[in-house]
Parts: sequence; structure tokens; C-alpha cells
Amino acid sequence: MAFQNGLAEPSGPVAIIHPDIDFDVLTLSKALIIQPFFPSKVNWENKGFSCEVVLPSKRYDLSIVCCTRSRQQTTDLIVQAAAQADLVVVDGQKVDGIDAHYKLLRKLVKVDGNITKGHGRLFWFSSKDLSALRSTPKKFDQFTTTPGVFSAGNIDPGSELLAASLPEGLKGDIADLGAGWGYLSSKILTHDLVSSLDLIEADATALECAKLNINDPRANFHWDDATSWAGSYDSVIMNPPFHTGRLGNPDLGRAFITNAARNLRPKGDLWMVANRHLPYEQVLNQCFESVVEIPGDSRFKLFQSSRPKRK
Repeated sequence: MAFQNGLAEPSGPVAIIHPDIDFDVLTLSKALIIQPFFPSKVNWENKGFSCEVVLPSKRYDLSIVCCTRSRQQTTDLIVQAAAQADLVVVDGQKVDGIDAHYKLLRKLVKVDGNITKGHGRLFWFSSKDLSALRSTPKKFDQFTTTPGVFSAGNIDPGSELLAASLPEGLKGDIADLGAGWGYLSSKILTHDLVSSLDLIEADATALECAKLNINDPRANFHWDDATSWAGSYDSVIMNPPFHTGRLGNPDLGRAFITNAARNLRPKGDLWMVANRHLPYEQVLNQCFESVVEIPGDSRFKLFQSSRPKRK
């Protein structure tokens, strides 16, 4: 619709920033995809697209910014795109704050085109220095986070509860599946008998924060999909996500549990936290010989599951 309503079709480089896996690229088959979420990056590569985690420093005829769930992260992406592209398109849904971005930017730039349809909006403007809108990392305690990562700017209470419940004798080779910006891992590494810790995280932005937050030679950082990661561990510790975009998806947590069992040694155990409403007990019992719910609180339940079943 934009190309039919005044947006010039690009003849040079195009970047599409943070598109969902079902984003329709139409004729932009040569576009560079900027995607820090590992499963989405793999999906785009399987479609034949080149992918980068961050926007490379070069000029683009056109950059398309897809709104994320974080308003400040989206603003940062727009600033980067506006510094490097002749034309910037911003595309998103009302629930992701597209109207707020439109209202802000039309005060700062000349909006060349604007289309609304359903619950979404798409608008475009020419290159502009918007660097004054950039955010700074959020620092608290000894931690650093950036907009867009899970629990940016604060410690997730579920992770905090799980960290306080880990046994004093925690030891051996450990994996933190879905490690985020590294809070749980930082607490795991306070246990002297831990010999190694693999942080597996699909969000490259969060993993970069974890590298800033953890300075321990026992820590190894892996940008990968925790539901398909393969390793061998004495313990897996995790606070698995349960959302796909804005939608609750308990199957994601179940996939974490199933893969944790695959990654554990015969006498290994899983320590995990989950929101009270999430129905994980069945899959835990399917995957482990022993499942014990340990004391949690009104919001979260904690599990220690031991001896993974082998099919």
C-alpha cells in the first residue's frame, strides 16, 4: 500500500529491522534483515535472506523499522535507521505503540506518508538526525540492561525467588536456559563448587548485557535457541519464558522443560520457577522420575525435578 501511495521503491540497499517471521517483504527480496532473536534469524536465513544482529554502518536507500513491544527500543531503532537511511518507514500495531511514535516524530520530522489500516499504522519520512532521542543503558545494583530485554531495569521477582532457593551444595556443570541479561547466572556463580556455567539465550541484546554483568571464567555465553540447545549438565536452572509476542504460550515453557531433561546427565536435576497459573506439572512428570514442588509464594511456584527419563 505504501508503494502504491507515494513511497518510492528503492533501487539500492534496504534494511528491515526486527521483522516478525511472518512479515511480508513483497518485492524486497534482497533486503538485509536485522534480527537479534535467534529463532527468527534462523527462519529468515532459511528463506534466503542475509541477517545481522545490529544495523551495519553503511548507507541504505530504505530502512523499515518494525515496532517491538518496547517503546524505547523501537525509538532507538528509529534513531539508528534515520542516521543511515535516505528514507525510514515505521510499521506497527497500536498495541505496540505505533501511534505514540507517529505523534512524537511528526513534531520532529516532515512525515511524507501515513497509512492506517485495521489496528496498525505505517508512515515514512526522510533522513534526519534524531540522536537526542537515544536512550542510555539502565544501570542498577551491579547490573546493566538495555530497553527491550526481559525485565529491563529491575530484577525479575521469579528469578530472585529461584536464586534464593538454590541449594548451598550446587555443583558441577550447569546450564541457565534462557539466561536473559544474567541475573540468575550471577547468583549461580556465587556457588564455589560450580565448575562451569553455560548461559544460553536467544536474544542477542540480552546476552550482550549478560557479558557486561558477569565476569567469571566459568561462564560461557551462547546465542542460541534454548529449546534445541544440546549439552550435558549436572543441573539446569531456568525461568522459562511463556510468551510468544504478546500471546501467552505455555508450549514454549514445555519445550524448555523437555529440552532441559534431554540435556541433563542421568542423575541430574532441574531447578525452575513458573507463574502459578502455568500448567507444567504434567510435562515435568513425563520427563522426570522425581518432581518436587518446593516452597514458593503467591505468584510463583518452584520445582526441583530429578533423574530425567530416557525413552
